[in-house]
Order: sequence, then structure tokens, then C-alpha cells
Amino acid sequence: MVASNIPSFKLSTDVIPLRCSGAYALMDSLCRHGVKHIFGYPGGAILPIYDELYRFEAKGELHHILVRHEQGAAHAADGYARATGKVGVCFGTSGPGATNLVTGIATAHMDSIPMVIITGQVPRDAIGSDAFQETDIYGITLPIVKHSYVARHARDIAWIIAEAFYIASTGRPGPVLVDIPKDVGLEECEYVPVNPGEVKLSGYRPTVKGNPRQINAAVELIACAKKPLLYVGGGAILSNAHAQIKELAERFQLPVTTTLMGLGAFDEHNPLSVGMLGMHGTAYANFAVSECDLLIAVGARFDDRVTGKLDEFASGAKVIHVDIDPAEVGKNRRPDVPIVGDVRQVLEQILQRARELDLPVKDTLTDDWLAKIDTWKQNYPLEIPHPEDSLSPQEVIVEVGRQAPNAYYTTDVGQHQMWAAQFLKTGPNRWISSAGLGTMGFGLPAAMGAKVAVPDEEVICISGDASFQMNLQELATLAQYNIKAKIVIINNRWQGMVRQWQETFYGERYSSSNMEIGMPDFALLAKAFGVKGMDVTQRSELSGAITEMLAHDGPVLLNVQVKRDQNCYPMVAPGKSNAEMLGLPSQK
Repeated sequence: MVASNIPSFKLSTDVIPLRCSGAYALMDSLCRHGVKHIFGYPGGAILPIYDELYRFEAKGELHHILVRHEQGAAHAADGYARATGKVGVCFGTSGPGATNLVTGIATAHMDSIPMVIITGQVPRDAIGSDAFQETDIYGITLPIVKHSYVARHARDIAWIIAEAFYIASTGRPGPVLVDIPKDVGLEECEYVPVNPGEVKLSGYRPTVKGNPRQINAAVELIACAKKPLLYVGGGAILSNAHAQIKELAERFQLPVTTTLMGLGAFDEHNPLSVGMLGMHGTAYANFAVSECDLLIAVGARFDDRVTGKLDEFASGAKVIHVDIDPAEVGKNRRPDVPIVGDVRQVLEQILQRARELDLPVKDTLTDDWLAKIDTWKQNYPLEIPHPEDSLSPQEVIVEVGRQAPNAYYTTDVGQHQMWAAQFLKTGPNRWISSAGLGTMGFGLPAAMGAKVAVPDEEVICISGDASFQMNLQELATLAQYNIKAKIVIINNRWQGMVRQWQETFYGERYSSSNMEIGMPDFALLAKAFGVKGMDVTQRSELSGAITEMLAHDGPVLLNVQVKRDQNCYPMVAPGKSNAEMLGLPSQK
């Protein structure tokens, strides 16, 4: 938690203060911090803010997107932030409006996504009285925000918003909550704007440059390693470090593996790529991490879904760990060379030091380590089944990726998410998925937010039939604003990953995972919301349907019936090392 640094209100001698309401101060402050779009849902306690928002929208200064559920607002702001790198903003009212935001806030917190969440609150004199629609959202969200505020006076709002944006977007990004009592929104004050760059917080100075001695130690290890592996996490995406990762990998011929959050940080068409590692990672990535002698972890946190059995994860390797958050360095795995700093800046330092030492640039792919990895790639490829009687989920995702190779992709959570991670080859910021929290219902509202952020780009949500039903009401938002996102439902009539675990670890006892009874006609449902709905049941229909979906000038839902019992492999069972994978193809 960061200590608040709201100064006592003093009139600047250079600025003539404006007499205005707290709601006006909020709207003007948001505009000054570059906000163009807000996702939200009104209610009693936040009505003064929405009343002022009405005026700002009329002037064309802000655009509000009315979601159908506050969780959708949080996920949309999250998707907006991931697609752009900018701070996403969402609104919710007090009580249930605020608590409906909690899952979205936790999702952003786990994945370090910069967001500012504005909630309405009951009037100041009613706080603590169990007033109508009162909840302590400040207290409820303390474990899942980077920082939070309750605005006690209208005069403080300009500083609070400036601090919130600064905290959310610097260091390790994250969500910041601002709770505003109803009467603070109505209260008049003498308003002096606070612009970006004017905030300085004592005690909050994120370290962005690596310690020179640690940089030297890292370069020495990299230069001497015989079997190195570059392990790239979401911090590389957040710091915009893809160019530095490419240069480092190619200079030292480092094979590169990414986490689910790190997808897109390195071009997977590059021969040095070994794809994603971990529970459903590629076999060759998991074998590589099990045998490497140097693991260079950049912007990654050694998550349990990546490491498997932790004490056997890269057990023979020395570790360099680069992360901007000192709390992550050494939390799960003690590194030999810890480096606290921004991933991009630290990698630039490493590259600069390598140039100063005149270390030779490697230009061969024929050494023993890379040859061994290439053999694993040939022997254990990701398989694309083509069952005779139905479509496989993998071939659906591959065909979508073939026709839309440069799209922004969002996903929900489950088997379809892992297949999408395995087979889609995306660029930086074009992979948008709930990784840390694993939030079903994330995909559609996140696609909505991403499409609002990048309206001229193709945005496609890969969802599952169970996940999609978590937030399907946001089809109405797509229709209202003609948000031209596309949704592809990989429909196997199950909670697919739950079913796979029940088959593998629970004696095929499929308790409450069959979704077939009560499942809606998704294409008809989309049409009911005013969205184009399509069905695919046969392989012969697939390519043409995807082409039609992409060509349609508006939102589309494509429901694809796939093989019911297809499992997602490879798979590392809980408690096993990454080298012990289930479902590997036969060695060629």
C-alpha cells in the first residue's frame, strides 16, 4: 500500500480557482489524464457524477459505455488497458454496484493491469449506519488493489485522481479504487486542476534501473551458459520490452519460452521460440526448462501453473530474475542474480554491457542445445486432431488464427483458453486473457473494451459455452454501441477443463460439469440481442463461416459445435515436474 499524499488545499497564485462541484472536478480531472472512454452502470449514490458526465458527453469530451453488469464494466476497462497500455476506467454505484466490480478488480490485480475504479458511496454522514446500499468497498477491496481512497472533500478530488493515475500506471501497474460519497459529488469547492506529471509521492519511487553489479553478473552468466533459456512473463508486455527481448535472444541465441501473460512478447515464428511453458505448455518448452543450466526470468513470477513441482523446476539451473516488484524477486525461487527494475530498461542495460565488453554475437542455430530443442520440437509437436465425426477445438482455433493473424484476441478461461494459447501466434498487447485469477466471463467484456480502444483493428473473443454464459448480457452492449467485436464459442456442452480433470483425476465422476441441458441456442440468443448469430456443425462449413464472420460490419457470434470429449494436452498433473507430462504424442 502506498501512503496517501493529498496536500491540504492551497490556492495557487498562478491559477484562478473555479467554483464547481466535486463531480465536475472528477470529470475534468479524468479528461486531463487522457481518459476518453468510461465503462459503467449508474445508481443512486453515483448519480451526481453521472449528471456531470451527461454534460461532458454532450460536449464530446468523454464517451460512456453502458454495460449490463458492473463486472462487465471492470473487465471492459481491463481489456481496454491491456490493448493500449493506458489506464482503464470504470464506474459503479454503491453497495451491489461496487461489489459487482470486485471480481474484475481482482482479475486486474492478479495480472498487474492499470485501472482506476470510481465507486459511488452513501453520503458521508450515513457511512457506518448500514444505510441503503452501503458497503465498505474500501475495506472489501484492500487485498486486491494497489491503492485506494475515500474522497472526504470535493477539494481533494483533483489530487486523488492525479495520484490514482500515477500509482496505477507506474512501477508494477495495478488497479486503484476511488470511493466518492454522494454528497462529495454534490459539494462545491474551489477547484484547482492537477495535471499529469505534477504528482510526487514521498516514499513511492519504483526502481526502474538495475544495479550495475547485478547487470555485470547477469552478463557473465549469459555469456558462459551452455544451455540457457529466456523465460518471459507479463512484465515484458507491460514494459513494452519485445524489441529488447528479440535483440537479447538473437545476440546470444537464447531459446525463448513465455508464460500465459507473456504471450506476444516474442515472435513465435522465430526459430528461437519454444512457445508457452507450464501446465499446458509445449512439451519442448517444459523439457527445455527442466534441462537448462541458466534460466533468465524477465517479468515473470514463478507461478504454480508454470513451475509444476517447484523444487524440480529448472533444478539444475542458475537463475537470473528481473522484475520491477522487489516482492516478487525470490518469493517462490531464490535467484542467483536478482535484479529489481523495469524489464525494458534492465535488458537495455544488459545489452549495453555486452556491447561494452565486445562479447561476440552468436549467429548459429547448430549448437548442441538448440539442436536438442529442435529434436524435441520434431518429436513432440502440438497436435491438431481431425476426428472423422466432428470438428476438433484445435482446428477451429487454427483456422481463426489463419484468417485473422493480426487480430487482438481475448479469451475466457478453460480448455479453449489453453488451445488458443498453444495455437494462436499474437503480437505484443494482442493477447488478452485472465491468467492469474482465471476468470470465466472475462472474454466478451474484455473484447468489448479492446474494440473500443482499437476500433480499426480486428478483435476476436475465443470463448467456451460455459464461460460465455457468465456474462452473455454484454451482447446488449455490443448491439447498443455497434461494437464490432467477434465472438467464437468453442461449444463442447461441458465445463471442459472441469470435465477433463474429473476424467483424469476423479474416476470419471462428472459432477455438475455437463452444460447440455438448459444450454441456449447461442445464435438465436445473439439475434435476440440484435447481434448477428451463426452456427457451424461440420468441417465443410468452418472456413466459409469464419470468412463471413470477419467480413460482417458489426458484432458477430459464431457458435461452433466441436468434439465433446477432446482433452487439452500436454498436461502437467498437479504435484508433478514439468518433464512429467500427460498426453504426449508418440515419438516419431
